[in-house]
Amino acid sequence: MKHKLLHHFLILGSSIMILNGCTGQEVAPNNATQTGAATGALAGAVIGYNSGSHSGTNAAVGALIGTAVGAGIGNAVDNSNSEQVQPGGWQ
Repeated sequence: MKHKLLHHFLILGSSIMILNGCTGQEVAPNNATQTGAATGALAGAVIGYNSGSHSGTNAAVGALIGTAVGAGIGNAVDNSNSEQVQPGGWQ
């Protein structure tokens, strides 16, 4: 059980890093809403699946709740950062 839980956390951590890399500042300057929604959906799905009977229904409900919470937090961060960030990348 302990090994399986560690495996889930490793998958969750690496997935979050990959998703955060895909929503970089080069694409959209104020994208905390997108990052929060993606991270919340992933975390909610893992938490929902691991709570209760390990069913897909719990994972789907967890993903929906995580998406809503993550997008709400990200939107608050976007609204508090009113100045636009200059896109990076190669000049």
